[in-house]
Amino acid sequence: MRLKDKIAIITGAGRGIGLAAALAFVREGAKVVVAEIDEELGRAAEEKLRAAGGEASFVRTDCASRDSVQAMVARAEALYGGLHVLYNNASVFLGGLDGPVTELAEETWAKILAINLGSIFFCCKFGIPLMARNGGGSIINTGSSASVMGIPGCDAYTAAKGGAVSLTRSMAVEYGKMGIRVNCICPAGIATEMVKASNWDHPDFDAAYFFKRAPLGRLGAPEEVANLAVFLASDESSYVNGAIFRADGGITVTPIS
Repeated sequence: MRLKDKIAIITGAGRGIGLAAALAFVREGAKVVVAEIDEELGRAAEEKLRAAGGEASFVRTDCASRDSVQAMVARAEALYGGLHVLYNNASVFLGGLDGPVTELAEETWAKILAINLGSIFFCCKFGIPLMARNGGGSIINTGSSASVMGIPGCDAYTAAKGGAVSLTRSMAVEYGKMGIRVNCICPAGIATEMVKASNWDHPDFDAAYFFKRAPLGRLGAPEEVANLAVFLASDESSYVNGAIFRADGGITVTPIS
């Protein structure tokens, strides 16, 4: 029970890494707020977490909306009385719309940055004061392989994920004195619906070649990222702050061959 009595918000927890993390968190004793924009996915996640013996509540949230996030954080406090862990997991990849800056529609740029980076800003803006009142806690941001290496054809996504890493570092310095640790997980090659949508349908993308290039030679599972999130949420990582963790099988350090 590494997260016993901790209250956690996980954004985008309706499926993929977010849902895997929510399941891992409740198994470790946390109370979880499922902050999800999709009503059907959110309700299903809440039911699944409760069926697993966990305490969880779905709060419909548009993480790109200031008012929606503010209301969600207030609801979390009303439900559980505080906040110890904020996992900013919500992300989107708009395949077919994202692209090089010279070909990128301004509305696409704005939408991707609002969801992938603006959501971190809003969740932290309203979550940190609540966390501080509880004496501190852990913020886990979500980057990507695109945060640490150049990936063509998705400049808005890359900009947002690079921003997540930089914001992690600055917040770690800013709020460490308040007992709030801020770290970032950069996944790549995880078997989720978003990864499939981002690359696998592209006629020039060879999934088998790409992922076999990673030293581990396979896709990762959402649960493997969730295990890292549990560590960062727990007191076991009490001296870890401002760190960027690549959960990518080693693909970002593999020479192109």
